[in-house]
Amino acid sequence: MSSTMLMIILGLAIVTYIPRMIPLVFFKSEKIPASVQGVLKNVPFAILGALIFPGVLTISDNIMFGIVGAGAAFLAAYLGANLIIVVMVSVSVLSTYAYFFS
Repeated sequence: MSSTMLMIILGLAIVTYIPRMIPLVFFKSEKIPASVQGVLKNVPFAILGALIFPGVLTISDNIMFGIVGAGAAFLAAYLGANLIIVVMVSVSVLSTYAYFFS
């Protein structure tokens, strides 16, 4: 194995270790401050949005295809459907959209 590959592996290990070590070092008490808890509760939603939104815009040459699918998924989720139903509604709406508009 080359030294470059070893340096890459070491760098990745350090970058992975640091975010896991920081909470243990700085939050020695058992209770996390309320302001930090508020931020941490929103992190999964922010990450999910950052992962999904570019796909909505680039799923097809027709940008409306992604917007219609995202709108259907958002509406189903807003109405309280579980994840499987949200996906099935979005796929069904996009199948219908593709049939009539392509």
